[in-house]
Amino acid sequence: MESMATRPILTPLASSASYFTRPVRILRDYKIQNLRPDLIAGLTLSVLVLPQGIAFAFIAGLPPQMGLYAGIVGAIVGGLWGSSHHLHTGATNTASLLVASVLIPIAAQGSPEYIAAAGMLAVMVGVFRVLVGVARLGVLANFVSDSVIVGFTAGAGILIAVGQMRHLLRVNDGGSTEMVTRLENLIIHAPETHLITLALGGGAIVLLILLRRFFPKLPGPLIVMVLGAAIVAVFGLDQQGVRITGELPRSLPPLASLPIFNLNLISDLSMGALALGAIGLVEATSIARSIAARSGQRLESNQEFVGQGLASLASGLFSGYSTSASFNRSAANYDANAQTGLAAAFSGIFALIAMLALAPAAAYIPLAVLAGVLIVIGLGMIDVPEMVRIWRSTRGDTAIMLVTLFATLFLPLQFAVLTGILMSLAYYLLKTSMPVVLPVFPDDAYKHLEPRPGKPQCPQLAVLEVRGDLYFGAVGHVEDAILENMQKHPHQRYLTLRMQNVQHIDISGIHVLESIVRHYRELGGDVYISKVRPAVQKRMEAAGFVTLLGEDHFLEVDEAIPFLFQHVLDPAICIYECEIRAFLECQNLPRPDYHLDLPGSVEIDESKLRFITAKALHHRLAQPDPPLVVDVREPREFKRGHIPQAINIPLPQLVTRATELKANLSVVLVCRTGRRSHRVAQALCDQNCTGVQILEGGMLNWEAANLLVAIEF
Repeated sequence: MESMATRPILTPLASSASYFTRPVRILRDYKIQNLRPDLIAGLTLSVLVLPQGIAFAFIAGLPPQMGLYAGIVGAIVGGLWGSSHHLHTGATNTASLLVASVLIPIAAQGSPEYIAAAGMLAVMVGVFRVLVGVARLGVLANFVSDSVIVGFTAGAGILIAVGQMRHLLRVNDGGSTEMVTRLENLIIHAPETHLITLALGGGAIVLLILLRRFFPKLPGPLIVMVLGAAIVAVFGLDQQGVRITGELPRSLPPLASLPIFNLNLISDLSMGALALGAIGLVEATSIARSIAARSGQRLESNQEFVGQGLASLASGLFSGYSTSASFNRSAANYDANAQTGLAAAFSGIFALIAMLALAPAAAYIPLAVLAGVLIVIGLGMIDVPEMVRIWRSTRGDTAIMLVTLFATLFLPLQFAVLTGILMSLAYYLLKTSMPVVLPVFPDDAYKHLEPRPGKPQCPQLAVLEVRGDLYFGAVGHVEDAILENMQKHPHQRYLTLRMQNVQHIDISGIHVLESIVRHYRELGGDVYISKVRPAVQKRMEAAGFVTLLGEDHFLEVDEAIPFLFQHVLDPAICIYECEIRAFLECQNLPRPDYHLDLPGSVEIDESKLRFITAKALHHRLAQPDPPLVVDVREPREFKRGHIPQAINIPLPQLVTRATELKANLSVVLVCRTGRRSHRVAQALCDQNCTGVQILEGGMLNWEAANLLVAIEF
């Protein structure tokens, strides 16, 4: 029998192993009625795989067959091991541009070293992606802003268009990867333009734009390449200086001989592999989710990461180069009614058959036509409407997009990608480390609490809502915001924290809450919390915070304000001092029906005041010559319950009649909690009445001590 100790180890291993048995599950659960739509979708997609494979290999500076091998192998492996039913994997423009950027500093384009490095890079990218998926780190892709993708894609599109101008004009741009240098060289060598080449490329651009405009469902790139090859073959333009791709191989993708033990090469490729792996995973996630939003499919990001990794790994091993998810092929796959990942696999098989059959004809495809196709594709990558939307949204997203865009244009691409990703993560950390802490007030109907900027707060109670997690990086900001509110409203002795938007709290968050509670209690107030999520409540219980605060200080949202008003706040302040009347309960408090001439709020010097406990007062009342007990509450409060020997003189009357009390008279002031007694005691002290004491805690403490209370009917 399996021991309990081994289960925690075997369970993750079994789960990780399941990522690699994905084809078995697809075939086991496959429905025969899905075969026809999957075959049709695969046939449709194969028409795109061939021309795009050739064109994208052209961007990467690699032989066209490597683009075909990447498209064929990537489609088959990505379809079988991926999570999405519609995501199509293979050679892409973004990945190709990154490959060229990484490899050009290492080896000369087209050299055996360059080709070997491209295969090794694909293997490294694949291993990185597989490890991310097996480690279940797929959630990390969610932390990369869409602004990074939009900015990088736009920059990559510009680079592709600029990079293909040398083939469109058949001039030398110096072979540099820097855009400025390329543009300078193009301008210098512009007089050397080969006019026939320019005519072919320009015609390809115009025709492709017209096909996209009027016949968007036709495979425009394939049509343009076929026509270009036919024109070259019929008129012999290759003999007049028009450069062509050359004949493609007519064989299955062969195993590549890779320098897997070349540690220096691996070191040189590592940064580029990280950038390629990361941007590919983010692209795959965003593309798969955008299509899943229409198809309703539930995705498993870790499985998709493993599928993307195995596709790139297999492509490198079988003479291809780094693969990634393609948005246009994935969208076409969905539009073709693909039902499962087998549709992508079928597209790879059909593309392989077509490559073997059409290899001789592909030899006449002119490089200028390929360049024209890529220029149109590159400029199409600049999503102007989405860039405008981001520009009009937040400053943070705008900054990330612009920095990524310009970094793509002027920095090595691997650093541009990582710059955008790091900025995105930094922006996320900045946002989460500064949760919004804002005061909330009742709406006009007094049914819900909501932010109402500029509205004055209750003089006794601060109601603050925390919008964000209380973790170590955020607690300083939250504490500062609460203390700042205390400084602005020094008379607010009570605080209610609404925490429905706090999803997570760590020990640093617990410590800050404990500090806030101690601070309020030292000032004679208290803290109450409402709308706490169960997970946060459990963490508070485990850390002992619930014991510190008290279970009765966790309030239900609908009962919080009524409870505080009835049991904590001093209603006399609402009656005598407050013109705001922030809550519904305040509206129900009438003004006194007698003349009110109460001085405004005064600063109370606690050092001059003297206090007496409930038990001590009870003892003194039983002695000869007891003190005069003056209850300063309103008559209706007095009638509900008071100390039997007390007389009732409401606070406004007593403050204005302070001189009538003898200076040496022993007086004990009583109210509900002590707040009104403080006010009266200060006024009496100012009149040199030295025998004044305050019942500590007021009638609440008297009742808590189970002492006799007189009730009038």
